Amino acid sequence: MPYYESPVDSTRLHYVDHGPASGTVAVFVASAYLGHEMWEHQMLPLAEAGYRCVGLDRRGHGRSDDVWSGYDLDTLADDLQGLLDHLDLREVTLIGHSVGTAEVVRCLTRHGSDRVARIALVCGVSPGIIRSEHLPDGVDPSTARADEEFFRRDRPAWFTRSADAFFAVSSAGNDVSAAYVRHLVERCLAATPRASTGVRSVVTGLDLTGELPAVDVPVLVVHGTHDTSAPLAHTGERVALLVPGAVLKVYENGGHGLFVTHAERLTADLREFLGGGGATAATTGTGRMLAVAGIA
Repeated sequence: MPYYESPVDSTRLHYVDHGPASGTVAVFVASAYLGHEMWEHQMLPLAEAGYRCVGLDRRGHGRSDDVWSGYDLDTLADDLQGLLDHLDLREVTLIGHSVGTAEVVRCLTRHGSDRVARIALVCGVSPGIIRSEHLPDGVDPSTARADEEFFRRDRPAWFTRSADAFFAVSSAGNDVSAAYVRHLVERCLAATPRASTGVRSVVTGLDLTGELPAVDVPVLVVHGTHDTSAPLAHTGERVALLVPGAVLKVYENGGHGLFVTHAERLTADLREFLGGGGATAATTGTGRMLAVAGIA
């Protein structure tokens, strides 16, 4: 079972490395409470198609060490860079989901793009979702505090109650089995309480407004119209405006869990992006690059 040590504090971090060693490299960074296994519907078919797919379990998640410290964004980004250095990966495509998008962005702005060719930000919470000076239309901090109290009091109930909205099951075409929902809740609960609350703190304090314009590699932004965890107008659309030349793909009826409900489409879009063709883009009046998928 492959591990490497964090360059920050020698925490043992678990990763998987699938597909041919000579293939184009995609490194997957997971959502707030999940390990690399959340990407099975993307990593497996891409590896079978000849891409090298590397997945990281962040500290306190999956099979990585359960540690008390290191849940700030700088350390998490350093852990990600440590994986790239450990495997000596080049021309990498970094693919993050939810809070994983913040780790991807901070890794770039903190360590540069010498090893990174492009990034994909899927259902990201970037640039931030809580109301602040630069995010005046974000979630009220008091609402976030109440949600945190419920999370700390009863994590199993919190995950179970959130599942329908996570997958946007009330929207057309988003069929997810009860068995899969149970599986994902169990995987979320495998993250330690300390890791879970630590990563939540990253989200509540997140504001990447000043960093995103400095991203100097091609960026694909994928987001769903029905993402209640990271509403499109506050996150994906804003990222596409802040990052020069970013391409935005919007999935009709997609929720935060579109990596499952829209798995084939996401995998196809990532494969096109990895292949260097990227998404078909057109310039809008705002000067950004925009590609909208699935909207009538």
